[in-house]
Amino acid sequence: MGRLKTIDPATAQGPVKEIFDGPLQGKHLNIFKALGNSPAALNTYLGIAGALSEASLNAAEREVIQLAIGEANGCDYCTAAHTKIAQGAGLTEEQTIEARRGSLSDDRLNAIAQFALAIHEKKGFVSDEDVNSFKEAGFDDGHIAEVVATYALAVFTNYFNHVNETEVDFPAAAAV
Repeated sequence: MGRLKTIDPATAQGPVKEIFDGPLQGKHLNIFKALGNSPAALNTYLGIAGALSEASLNAAEREVIQLAIGEANGCDYCTAAHTKIAQGAGLTEEQTIEARRGSLSDDRLNAIAQFALAIHEKKGFVSDEDVNSFKEAGFDDGHIAEVVATYALAVFTNYFNHVNETEVDFPAAAAV
């Protein structure tokens, strides 16, 4: 079990109950049950994730970021969860492993991973070369903003899981 109290969706009350009965209906994962200690924290996750569902980066591309950053931050929960989610978004198991290693054979996906990892390693202070390399791979300023937003969501969930020591309720991700 995690460090924080888990909120049982069946007995949740108020705004948290509305969230579990609404946007999280049937998604009673350990991370959400712990985030449920704060409607604001739960809504932060839902707000960012919901907004990113309308991004020009597709789901598989956003999952590459989640996998690369989850691995870089050592988040077992997120690497397990996003391996499963990424496969549902069309990535192969090999691509999920490549994303976690930060080096993909697909040029477009590799550019995304490399840019996200540059943001991570440089704490956002990426170089002109980092930006230009990403743009030369076919991306624009909107994509850059979306990579940063997806990175922020990854860090939020990674760090929350570290603080909580969230019990993984997904199949473990393959070793890299």
